[in-house]
Amino acid sequence: MTDNRENDRAARAVVDGASVLRFAPHAKFRFDETRQAWIVLAPERLLLPDEQAVEILQLIDSERTIDAIIDELARRYEAPRDVIAADVVTMLRDLVGKKVLYR
Repeated sequence: MTDNRENDRAARAVVDGASVLRFAPHAKFRFDETRQAWIVLAPERLLLPDEQAVEILQLIDSERTIDAIIDELARRYEAPRDVIAADVVTMLRDLVGKKVLYR
């Protein structure tokens, strides 16, 4: 059995600005009518992303790099790129570590 440190190291190794991420085949990102909220469904897991996470996840399209996602969010919100980059990369690494996203 692997521990969280191994997952963290693996996620850091695969998530950088040039990475193109996609949802794992078992993970579904969708709007749930009952909850009136965006959700990520994965085996034995239900994630309820906040507004910022939804904005990021909506840009995961199996084509854009993480740098392109960061650039789009910085442009959209007229925010400093480095501030957005730190939040985006941290969140995406966490989801790669949880095997919700992969490269």
